[in-house]
Amino acid sequence: MVRELSGSAAVGSAAAAGPLYGEEAGCVRSGPVVRDLRGRAGRTPRNLTFQEGDLIVVSGLPGSGKSTLIERTVAAPRIDSQDSRDRWALRMPRLLPYAVYRPLVRLAHYAGLRRELRSGGSVVVHDCGTRAWVRRWLAREAARRGRGLHLLLLDVRPDSALAGQRERGRGVSRYAFAHHCRAVGRLIGDAERGRVPVGCASVVLLDRDAASRLRRVGFDAP
Repeated sequence: MVRELSGSAAVGSAAAAGPLYGEEAGCVRSGPVVRDLRGRAGRTPRNLTFQEGDLIVVSGLPGSGKSTLIERTVAAPRIDSQDSRDRWALRMPRLLPYAVYRPLVRLAHYAGLRRELRSGGSVVVHDCGTRAWVRRWLAREAARRGRGLHLLLLDVRPDSALAGQRERGRGVSRYAFAHHCRAVGRLIGDAERGRVPVGCASVVLLDRDAASRLRRVGFDAP
């Protein structure tokens, strides 16, 4: 179930067919839920708690703060493509462009995700928002377990995301960034209209302020 707690929010599995609470405490819905935590002026929860066995996808523009959020708040198993990139960068010549070994990074990323899914435990996954097939893969796995797939969606302006890329010294091409903007924009637009991606139990919309207030994204026993 989803319910407002003291400084936290608990998010249950829609796959269990139980009722879910919407954005406001006491508003009961029987299907997938969108929770909008943007623009709440410091009234956002400090913790997001999901049921053990659920899966979480963190999506948003490159530079929006996905890896920072995951690193700061997630203690459970996590699969972040940035971790794979950093590991491979240590093994490669310093001046070798990332584009050369990017296929190896992606292979390592998805191999690690496959291993975590086969373990049967909960996992938090970094996703750029452009690869719908990843969400479909995770949705199938969540359905097989009888659990839920939840999307944490960072809504950050493109100029702020570009500034985040410059700050970390890693960017994407203009073409790739435009593709990300379109894909993430569609996800946000759908969520604002109350629609969630196929197979998802919930979408949680976060702006920079809401994301910065989070201290824990984790799992509790059902």
